Amino acid sequence: MDGTFIFTPEERECVRGELVAAAEVDPRIIAAAHLGSAAVGRLDRWSDIDIALCLSSEADFNQVLADWTNRLYCEHAAVTNYDIRRGNILYRVFLLENTLQIDVSFWRPDEFRAIGDKFSLIFGVARESLPAPLSDSSELIGMAWLYGLHVRSCIERRRFLQAEYMLSGMRDNALALACKRHGVAAVQGRGFDDLPEEIRNSAAACLPCSIEPAELIRAFRVTMAFLLNEIRFADADLGHRLAGVLEKIVGSAADADSRLHL
Repeated sequence: MDGTFIFTPEERECVRGELVAAAEVDPRIIAAAHLGSAAVGRLDRWSDIDIALCLSSEADFNQVLADWTNRLYCEHAAVTNYDIRRGNILYRVFLLENTLQIDVSFWRPDEFRAIGDKFSLIFGVARESLPAPLSDSSELIGMAWLYGLHVRSCIERRRFLQAEYMLSGMRDNALALACKRHGVAAVQGRGFDDLPEEIRNSAAACLPCSIEPAELIRAFRVTMAFLLNEIRFADADLGHRLAGVLEKIVGSAADADSRLHL
């Protein structure tokens, strides 16, 4: 096979049709649904396949899993797979030879339902839908200032790659707060590009151009200002209480940079 060969949308939809047809004739599968972009009519050139299968209460879960895994390898040229668990739900993620990602999730009957809006029933019956869980602002804020403390200590310790890692976590949590404020998805950065232009520009300014101490300090200062702004929107009182100490953290990191050049 040509090393440059990748899937086309037409090939992807052909595979999707074959998987749905296989689910419909498998007596152990009592319901199925499209998840992700296909469920809300937002497929594009790079969309993957995300299909949920509901097993009957009598089905042997491990056998169904093994049979469907074998199907993906033997019939659709899977080269590897990776499992993600969410409670009792198992998401088996396959990578095909043509670079297509296929997520097949296996559900128990008492849990098969929409969680959020990206769920479109193909056949069978689903339980009453639940809203998508929202990120807790206090957790996002707490992790963000904790990341900030580590940015400072990493710079002081001359561990600049780790400092950038912590800075990225701090920025991502600030962006998640902005997503929560504007009602878009924060998980895996899915809503970041849907935020208002002003916020996207502020977030872009937080990106360091290098791991030189001075550039990390600049990015740290901008990121802290961005974070404080989002904290004030989420919890004005907390923002007022945190402002002084967070500014001290950035200031002490700048002092560390000065000492590095002595």
